[in-house]
Amino acid sequence: MSESYCLLLGAIIIALVACTPVQPWGRGNLAKPQMALDPYPLQSALREHNYGSREAAAGGNAAQGGGCGCY
Repeated sequence: MSESYCLLLGAIIIALVACTPVQPWGRGNLAKPQMALDPYPLQSALREHNYGSREAAAGGNAAQGGGCGCY
């Protein structure tokens, strides 16, 4: 009981430390394209489509193709 209580308390403390209010002048820094998970979503989508259409087998993504580059 004591070990699980300490683990839960530690997780709550870590979660509370990570929550901080962002000032209005700091939001501009967080909205920059460099802060995005994928800064170039259109380029990534086109690259995935191109890769999926040229692969002979459909893998983890939903793209399907014939392997010859045909659509």
